[in-house]
Amino acid sequence: MKTNQFKLILSFLLLLTISGLYAQKQVILDNYFNNEVNKKNNKPFHYIWDDKAFSGFSEFGELFKQSGAEISILKEKPTKLNLKNASVYIIVDPDNKFDADKPNYMDKKAAKAIACWVKRGGVLLLMTNDSTNCDLEKINILSTKFGIKYNKDFHHPELRGDDKKIRNFPSCASVNLPSHPLFEGVSKIFIKEISSISISKKAKAVLVENNHVFMAETNYGKGYVFAVGDPWLYNEYIDHAILPADFQNKQAATNLVKMLLGK
Repeated sequence: MKTNQFKLILSFLLLLTISGLYAQKQVILDNYFNNEVNKKNNKPFHYIWDDKAFSGFSEFGELFKQSGAEISILKEKPTKLNLKNASVYIIVDPDNKFDADKPNYMDKKAAKAIACWVKRGGVLLLMTNDSTNCDLEKINILSTKFGIKYNKDFHHPELRGDDKKIRNFPSCASVNLPSHPLFEGVSKIFIKEISSISISKKAKAVLVENNHVFMAETNYGKGYVFAVGDPWLYNEYIDHAILPADFQNKQAATNLVKMLLGK
């Protein structure tokens, strides 16, 4: 092989390597299983990027964009094709019969498509809710593939004090946080009305309180799954618009974004 040809091939391979390293990560948020509509204005809301009210995920989305990722919404049922270019796929608060007239429930076909995508290197974030506010039974069709099962229980209720007009944020505080990238530089988070998780296979507990697992993670093939039993980082509780200054949800959210994009 001639020297010039060899140099040309090396330059091409280097270009491919660099473009791969700096390719923009695609973060896709589900709007199929979570498809709530505000009855006042007939617009989608609740844990989506475009919702800038306390109910939305606009601030969480901004953290992904600030980290160089591109965010989008998936309104269709997930398939091998529409997940093909996703780096991170997020499912939050899947609808139950109280959230939508005709909820789109997880089924075996969608679960298989998502699991195959994860196995090939996809990063999946599952953020459910307590069983009264979301579907847990059907979402477990997916989550149990990874050794993660959501329980129909209820933890961290916000307790009211003598003055019911005053929020009792400390009653929903988690302070005994483990050594984990999610909690780097974080000593206190707010998380309210959460379902616990049972783990099996290779899944590992991340956050445990009173023998109840609230957050879990696992590697699956070439991919990764992180699960929590609450939407947790929506606008109302991601920063200090409402939260007292000693809560560090924003830093935890920043860590989570960094962690997911780094997988």
